[in-house]
Amino acid sequence: MFTAGDPKSGTAGYVAIETVNGRLAGKNGSFVLQHFSTMDASGRDMIVKVTPGSGTGELKGISGTFTIAIANGKHSYDLEYKLP
Repeated sequence: MFTAGDPKSGTAGYVAIETVNGRLAGKNGSFVLQHFSTMDASGRDMIVKVTPGSGTGELKGISGTFTIAIANGKHSYDLEYKLP
């Protein structure tokens, strides 16, 4: 993960690459999530996508987007995906 800006003042951004290993929809394998996020006075803007071509094993060919919601200091996650 790489960050820049001043999060204490509410202006910052980050990029990250995250490998996910495990079982999804009964299929074993891994894939990579690519994060791009910024925040400023207008709010937060976050894009997290499955990196094309990163699926392995039974998850080969996976595509999709990953949403991170933050409410009352708690994170929740949703992965919308397609498998070939």
